[in-house]
Amino acid sequence: MKNPVKQSIFLATMLIAFSSPLFAAQKTVTLGVPGMTCGACPITVKKAISRVDGVTQTEVDFDSRQAVVTYDDAKANVDQIMKATANAGYPAAVKGTAK
Repeated sequence: MKNPVKQSIFLATMLIAFSSPLFAAQKTVTLGVPGMTCGACPITVKKAISRVDGVTQTEVDFDSRQAVVTYDDAKANVDQIMKATANAGYPAAVKGTAK
């Protein structure tokens, strides 16, 4: 006869293991957004990026024309983030490499 406690622990462990991404990580990418031409542009860019599922933090700087974005790589990727800025009218490009 099987031990019901051990079986319950095993099932709980399996549920946890398969319900959360095993290799998810927070990543940060810096995007150049050269199309920002006024003080209101960073607000639009930040709002567009923040709507991407998985983005956890966004800092947009008008003076340097860049956005620093932190995201969960199990839910979002750089292409989705750049697509969001482009759809808002501000095409972006990766500056350096994603961390």
